[in-house]
Amino acid sequence: MTTSENPAETRPAKRTADTGKIAGALLRYRVLAWVTGLWLLLLTAEMIAKYGFDANPPSWIAVVHGWVYFVYLLLTADLAVKVRWPLGRTVGTLLAGTIPLLSFFVEHRNATQVKRDFNI
Repeated sequence: MTTSENPAETRPAKRTADTGKIAGALLRYRVLAWVTGLWLLLLTAEMIAKYGFDANPPSWIAVVHGWVYFVYLLLTADLAVKVRWPLGRTVGTLLAGTIPLLSFFVEHRNATQVKRDFNI
């Protein structure tokens, strides 16, 4: 058995026959994480305008974010099942779409790890 100085080189990548399905699920998750994050920022701006400045912004922004977040939940669960995330990581990722800016950071971390683990 040979050893390497770099631990990432000694760790075998997780190979499955479903790498293509994982890559597709990852792309869908990444897109929805960004869309959800952007709509959440817009919703946050709407709330600040409405309650902080007594403005009358459009009320449909919350509805759109709600539906986008629902699709985000479905696609995140799909990716979590395919890559076999533990329950805590799955729930944390699902909740990332409810805190402004967090979905961007969580998406980056998750995408980096999935790409590394599955050589995508």
